Amino acid sequence: MGQIARYDGLAEWYDALVRDSPLASVPLDALEELLGRGPGRCLDLGCGTGVAFDLLDRLRWSIVGVDVSSDQLRVAEEHAAGIGAELVHADATDLPFADASFAAVVSLLTHTDFDDFPAVAREAARVLVPGGKLVYVGPHPCFLSPTAERRTDGPHLLHEGYRRQEWWHEAPGFRFGREGIRGRVGVNHLPLGAFLNAFVGAGLVLQRVDEPGEEDYPYLIAVEARR
Repeated sequence: MGQIARYDGLAEWYDALVRDSPLASVPLDALEELLGRGPGRCLDLGCGTGVAFDLLDRLRWSIVGVDVSSDQLRVAEEHAAGIGAELVHADATDLPFADASFAAVVSLLTHTDFDDFPAVAREAARVLVPGGKLVYVGPHPCFLSPTAERRTDGPHLLHEGYRRQEWWHEAPGFRFGREGIRGRVGVNHLPLGAFLNAFVGAGLVLQRVDEPGEEDYPYLIAVEARR
């Protein structure tokens, strides 16, 4: 079964949310640090509304954005205009590209949206040139997960269920309830080990793992790997 377009109907709302967030610059800064400058062909896997396009263009990469949501791609067209980004409607587990098509693959905040993240990692590895770089920045599996309740009025709490690798639609870690991203589309949770092993199992060699930001309990995890 192919990937479900869970963000259809939410594109404008999502785009405004992620661009206006005070935390929006953190994943982009992490991406820039690990990816570096082009030139070369760069696949933005699960590109959504094109949040990373301006950065990738500034770094002199030739951008190809892929997403399963036609609604997200519709909004991404506005951000792709003028920088020559190519947009492709496709499932991340079945990419319409030949082997070794890209010098780099990047993805932001996506792994909890995929039904089969290891399959996505395998496809990313397939389309990378030998020695090509993959950079992923996403929600921290330990500290921004369904079972991690981040509180402003007391200590953060960890609830049972961390090892459950499944879709969650209600959880203590959904800070904004039904009004937040996770309350609307859900989370396919992977524990830290399963998350990192998705890259290893795809034949990628981990180069660096960071936890961006300055919080004691980081929101994000950033991975640099090579084929």
